[in-house]
Amino acid sequence: MREDLSQAGYGIRFEWGPAGAKQLAPAVSYLVVVDVLSFTTSVSVAVEAGARVFPYAWRDESATAFARQLDARLAVGRRAVTAATPWSLSPAALRRAPFTERLVLPSPGGSAIAAAAGGADVAAGSLRNGSAVGRWLAGQGLGTAERPVGVIAAGERWPDGTLRPAVEDLLGAGAVIAALREHGGTGLSPEAAAAVAAFASAVDVGAAVAASSSGRELADDGFADDVAVATELNASTQVPVLRHGAFVPA
Repeated sequence: MREDLSQAGYGIRFEWGPAGAKQLAPAVSYLVVVDVLSFTTSVSVAVEAGARVFPYAWRDESATAFARQLDARLAVGRRAVTAATPWSLSPAALRRAPFTERLVLPSPGGSAIAAAAGGADVAAGSLRNGSAVGRWLAGQGLGTAERPVGVIAAGERWPDGTLRPAVEDLLGAGAVIAALREHGGTGLSPEAAAAVAAFASAVDVGAAVAASSSGRELADDGFADDVAVATELNASTQVPVLRHGAFVPA
């Protein structure tokens, strides 16, 4: 691990995607995954309802086997929702779905980042709970040079599979970092400071996300409700943390 690429010496650090998570995870005390549309937003909704959420990086036959092994319900693709399988990556659909105690939530974004974290402690951050996550981390004495925090924005994917930085995740990461700094976190890396600046300069975060490429894509596909849920700024006080393979309340 190269110290220059791990933003060594800073208490609050910021990177993108699974590769960024692999780089920062060994060098920080806590990792925060931010995937606003929609993994970490869906995690916040499900954990609020009392579910244990198991991240899984692939939506294929192995996910079905994984859910069966855990005796859990499997979230399906947005368009695959039926009366028999009402759980999906859509946070709006999760709100409507019957309660389930154990949910496997496949996602090539947030779930893949959680997997890339290795043995690091992981929290799920979003626009819905950014303030709560930052405050909680600071309350644990995290966000200092001695106990640094890494915030990882998931981003989206271009058709060729490469990372597409996404404004909603930049803003979500900025929300978490701003709250962590406000409550005692110190020493922002230049990358983390840039994320905070983006969040602070957004006059209307909800409008920015709705007008972004990702927001417009979801709305055009008929899932504008997911964007609305994802932009409920600081509506949640729940801090989902990864313990024994599942996101649960901190």
